[in-house]
Amino acid sequence: MQKIYLDHSATTPLDSQVLKKMQPYLTDIFGNASSVHSFGQGAMKGVDWAREQLSQLFGCKFKEIIFTSGATESNNLVLQGLLAAFRKNNEQSAAAKAAADKGKFHIITSQIEHPAILEPCQELVKQGLAEVTYVGVNKLGLVNLPEIKKAIKANTILVSIMYVNNEVGTIQPIKEIGRMIEKVNKERSKKYETENKKFGVFDRVYFHIDAVQAVNYCEMRADFLKADLMTISGHKIYGPKGVGALYIRENTPLKSVTFGGHQEYNVRPGTYNVAGIVGLGAAVELVNNQSPITNDQILKLRNKLIACLKKKIPNIQLNGDLENRVPSNANISFKNAEGESMLLMLDLEDIAVSTGSACASGSLEPSHVLRAMGIPADICHASLRFTLGKGTTKKEIDKVIEILPKIVARLRQMSPLKK
Repeated sequence: MQKIYLDHSATTPLDSQVLKKMQPYLTDIFGNASSVHSFGQGAMKGVDWAREQLSQLFGCKFKEIIFTSGATESNNLVLQGLLAAFRKNNEQSAAAKAAADKGKFHIITSQIEHPAILEPCQELVKQGLAEVTYVGVNKLGLVNLPEIKKAIKANTILVSIMYVNNEVGTIQPIKEIGRMIEKVNKERSKKYETENKKFGVFDRVYFHIDAVQAVNYCEMRADFLKADLMTISGHKIYGPKGVGALYIRENTPLKSVTFGGHQEYNVRPGTYNVAGIVGLGAAVELVNNQSPITNDQILKLRNKLIACLKKKIPNIQLNGDLENRVPSNANISFKNAEGESMLLMLDLEDIAVSTGSACASGSLEPSHVLRAMGIPADICHASLRFTLGKGTTKKEIDKVIEILPKIVARLRQMSPLKK
């Protein structure tokens, strides 16, 4: 039997239509897109075409799209670049005046973010450049809107919240968060008017959405979400690895943190990865033209997987909100069955799943996401993440439903925790 891949949140296979679109840029159209001659301009046409696909996705201006090497770089650019812009313009910034009193600027994020947000935040704190508030989540993995609002202070410059959690698939109330921040900024603006001051770009709280896991399933129009910055990655949406994009709303102050060229409106220097960028554009084009039927099919298979495993295996629990969740994700804990062992035994049966974020695989620490949801450490260690894709079939799900109960039973029989 063919191998079964249920780890689409880690990465997705390259779509054949995406590969077809990329191929000319790997062979014939090889020019440097920054060159003015015909070879360069031929390559730049591909970059421009891809940028147009992304501008349709975000419902934004052509120049509000920046290409990067992926979501990790984009997230770092948001955190470091916004902070650098505020520090450079501190005389214009009300937040900077407040920061001078506090000693640093303030960032708000959640406890369940991807390491590509959490670790840069930790580094900024370590360097003494920022203070960070990590808002909690409820038992379903959803952030609390009033807690975010309460955390906003005079020196707050950024709220960064992921759209869809990569481990449990919960969809955060992004639209509501965006509108709350918009209201905060309007209140600040009115206060400035009464004080006869001009409300400028350095007096706002900016809103960043890590939308890496959301693109295939959620509303992405930046204006609708009230987003100032949004991150996506090619390899999560059937595109190539090593390429991503960052939406930056016009007039959002973001300073380059790398130097050596003038590409991407002086925000992200470096030679264009033309084939990768075209591949990202092609993947986004597929999303723009995607039929809702595809996600309905994924949802039916995911729900069948959950229902049948619950029926066949006692003492299991679904982690996260079943309703506010992308259709591809099922994160399930199997009491008294170690997650890593289940993963390896499934792999021997040619079934690929994960125990959580691929970026944290191999760690002996329990999932920070599940722990933030209040799940005990032993249950965290007994969890598996199944993430389906558009190529997942009923036959594959039936095979998992057949094999996994036997694996769990075997592990529980060996477990020192069994009663």
